[in-house]
Amino acid sequence: MPDALDKEAVPTAGAPAAVAVVESGPAPGRARSLWSDAWRDLRRKPTFVIPAFVIAILLVMAAFPGWFTSVSPREADLANNFLREPELTHFFSPEWLGYNQQGQSIYARMIYGTRASIVIGISVTALVLVFGSLVGMLAGYFGGWIDALLSRVIDIFLGIPFLLGAMVVLVSFDTRTELTVILALAFLGWTTIARVMRGSVISIKQSDYVVAARSLGAGTWRILLRHVLPNAAAPVIVVAMIALGGYITAEAVLSFLGIGLTEPAISWGGDINRAGGQIRTASFLLLYPSLLLGITILSFLMLGDAVRDALDPKLR
Repeated sequence: MPDALDKEAVPTAGAPAAVAVVESGPAPGRARSLWSDAWRDLRRKPTFVIPAFVIAILLVMAAFPGWFTSVSPREADLANNFLREPELTHFFSPEWLGYNQQGQSIYARMIYGTRASIVIGISVTALVLVFGSLVGMLAGYFGGWIDALLSRVIDIFLGIPFLLGAMVVLVSFDTRTELTVILALAFLGWTTIARVMRGSVISIKQSDYVVAARSLGAGTWRILLRHVLPNAAAPVIVVAMIALGGYITAEAVLSFLGIGLTEPAISWGGDINRAGGQIRTASFLLLYPSLLLGITILSFLMLGDAVRDALDPKLR
């Protein structure tokens, strides 16, 4: 019996040696973060993929409008194109969506109007994200009289109606460009970001890793930028993404009221305003810019909601 065991254990000459392999568990991978888990969930959700695809097309449209139409949005031909009806079978052609009162292609104006809405929405969001996050971090981290002072400033700005305040600011300018509208909206729109960041920092600053960094002698700004900001950014980014659609809406409303962008700027809200007098005889003037504006706003809102659900640990 021992000889049989030895024959099985010891390989014979000329036979391949049997190597005992001790199988171990799978090699540990990198630790999964909140952002990696969120991305795994988001890319499987139609409520994220569809609006992200629409927004990607809008971004390309805003950056390269010439790829979508070869006609200038200011080219007018009153003699031949005055309130010309849409040719719905001529896809992506200048006459596809009809012509306005000046004989200008509605399709071309919608394409070129995308740039103003997207640029204003993204620029305002970036400004309020930076400034509001800075104010919220300082108020939440330091507390005391700094928190009290900054919180009162936030309350003062929150007491000003957003659209009404923007109207008061913009009406003082004779010519209103994209930069003017961006600064006016950012001046009044940073308060929500600041309050969300303040609350998030207050809940994070007593965490073990922040206390450990402080006890090891890390500087204030190092703690804020390396430890507090990355962990407090998730709810702020969600609010900013949802607010982006609101800023596009605000620009369209201001332009519709005649207080937003002025000529020669091209805006969906301005075209909707000029279509109001022809709504009974040429409803397509109002329909198509309003439809594109609604799709844009809905896409950003859906994207923000999907990101919020993915980053909320309570929904996992």
